Amino acid sequence: MKYSLIHNAGLIDVVSGCILKDAAVLIEDDRIRQVGPRESITLPDDEIKMIDAREGFLLPGFIDCHVHLVLEDLTIPKLISTPLSLTLFKSIDHMRRTLDAGITSVRDGGGVDLGLKQAVESGLVEGPRIQISITILTMTGGHLDYAMQSGNEYRLFAPYPGRPDGKCDGVEEVRRKVREVLRAGAEIIKVCTTGGTMSPHDHPTHAQFSIEELKVMVQEADYHGGRKVMAHAQGSRGIKNALRAGVHSIEHGMYLDDEAMELMLERNAFLIPTLLAPVYTLDHCSEIHDLPEWGIRKMKETLEINLESISKAHKAGVRIAMGTDACVSPHGTNLQELGLLCRIGMTPLEAIRSATVVAADCLGWQDQVGTLEAGKLADVVVVRENPLENILSLADKANITLVVKGGRVVK
Repeated sequence: MKYSLIHNAGLIDVVSGCILKDAAVLIEDDRIRQVGPRESITLPDDEIKMIDAREGFLLPGFIDCHVHLVLEDLTIPKLISTPLSLTLFKSIDHMRRTLDAGITSVRDGGGVDLGLKQAVESGLVEGPRIQISITILTMTGGHLDYAMQSGNEYRLFAPYPGRPDGKCDGVEEVRRKVREVLRAGAEIIKVCTTGGTMSPHDHPTHAQFSIEELKVMVQEADYHGGRKVMAHAQGSRGIKNALRAGVHSIEHGMYLDDEAMELMLERNAFLIPTLLAPVYTLDHCSEIHDLPEWGIRKMKETLEINLESISKAHKAGVRIAMGTDACVSPHGTNLQELGLLCRIGMTPLEAIRSATVVAADCLGWQDQVGTLEAGKLADVVVVRENPLENILSLADKANITLVVKGGRVVK
């Protein structure tokens, strides 16, 4: 048995928002054994590693429900000229920066294969624990179909053994494709049910895949041990198609109308806003070379609509979990999303809950992570400044003074 005690801290209860002074967390191997006032902690007779939090604030490890760990800098010349192996090696740095930001768990929305997940789990490389979708299902001419009218084509996620090509059309081809992706080790299925800002042939309002095709995806995923489907869905029609088919979460949710929000509440679906992606891109577009004209134009056209839509969803009581689409924004900047969630109307506590309790529910990992409780995995973050008073402080990685993942100090 290996024991650690994190002490001399204020513990922020992410459920109630209360702060427990002079708190401590006793860790046994990879699990939390006790948590509470320091004086209430019963120390074992074994050797204990003492970790002084220096009057910082204890929080659960944060969770990002939408990242792409293998990508960053989405300029077309770099994408088409970078060898696959180099792309995978670069993801090691992406994961390191993610951990340094206090993100101990992620749901990867496309790109990470089973081997990279296993490399993290075995300790070969450092990274957050990852729920993988492997590839993204798109129809011909859909959001992830980058065949150009010039006859040229590039792949955002080039297929290889372990990462099937995601393009599919028609009910039976869709059924086969979902089975291929599940066979490759996917823990969740990712599909594009609308166009997007960064795709050449469509608009975010365009619906993609029929309800029949989407229902087959949900059915096949469910057959495979109750797996779920996450949907890139920006336009209202594609959002509602996805919800009626039974998807688990709506990614982006740019054009949510009243009917879509009613469906989300009725189906208890999650909304992952990813507000940081367009905000970061538009704030830095002069520094990012070779971004396609259509992408910048569509982002400018939809940003305010996006913010208004998420604000309405929050007021309606839709379950919102934090996701960033990290790769569009740099890995390690993830917690900037929390400030944007407060911008649309969340309180600091609600924003923090979106990246802990609610995010854990979204991943189906609520019994393992998301709160600091005895028996859960020891994912613990210590921050210098109280984020309930200044949510923007979490965006500063220097403010994240300690990160523990599964009982191991990783920062």
